Amino acid sequence: MKALPEITVYPNRPSLDDRPLEKRVGLIILATDHTSEPDFRRMVASERIGVYVARIPYANPTTPDNLRKMQPALTAGAALILPDEPLDAICYSCTSASVVIGDAEIEAAIQAAKPGIPVVTPPMAGVRGLNAFGVRRISILTPYTVETSRPMATYFAARGFEIASFTCLNFEDDREMARIPPAALLDLARQATHSQAEGLFLSCTALRGALAVTGMEQAIGRPVVTSNQASAWNCLRLCGDETAHSEFGRLMTLPLQHD
Repeated sequence: MKALPEITVYPNRPSLDDRPLEKRVGLIILATDHTSEPDFRRMVASERIGVYVARIPYANPTTPDNLRKMQPALTAGAALILPDEPLDAICYSCTSASVVIGDAEIEAAIQAAKPGIPVVTPPMAGVRGLNAFGVRRISILTPYTVETSRPMATYFAARGFEIASFTCLNFEDDREMARIPPAALLDLARQATHSQAEGLFLSCTALRGALAVTGMEQAIGRPVVTSNQASAWNCLRLCGDETAHSEFGRLMTLPLQHD
């Protein structure tokens, strides 16, 4: 074997940028999630904003008890995202679990690892999105069972919304929810939206609703807010990005109204 060359140390270190990207969004998703990561990549990530993902354990079926079991993993999941570095926002991407665990409990668990970082949950973002439209009477469509849907109805009613109709698809496995074709959501939205509803909330981060939201809005003639679209919108606005992205629905053209 030929002799190896001497390795030299370059005498001057290159100067460093403050951050590789100006803004940072953390995303905590389920181990089984097929949809949140691609959705945040297309709706949030850019040359200015980085999206950094951690997965936490989750086992189907999607029941309130199983969803609640994720709470202890939230702190460790948050701690794995750029340890000891600040984030501009962090999202826990599970709508049904956020409802059964509670927004305040999720915020506390995440901020135990990331103190002071704004925390976003999909139902919280959904409420903010519906408020941005000024709607109070809504229809809700979920892929869940009745058991898992019931806490969702309670959540939105407690925040002052009149629920004109609530439709669920009775799925138990979030991996199957992710396989519902976006095109099928147009007809589902049309059938699930009450004639007196002012808007539709499409729940579940597993659903590929962000790809169908403009079609759903055209189909029902009213605003549509989806879990991932609302979460992405909320995170973008927390990063100071006010760019209108109408290809992901009317919500993506609106400013965030602070609580």
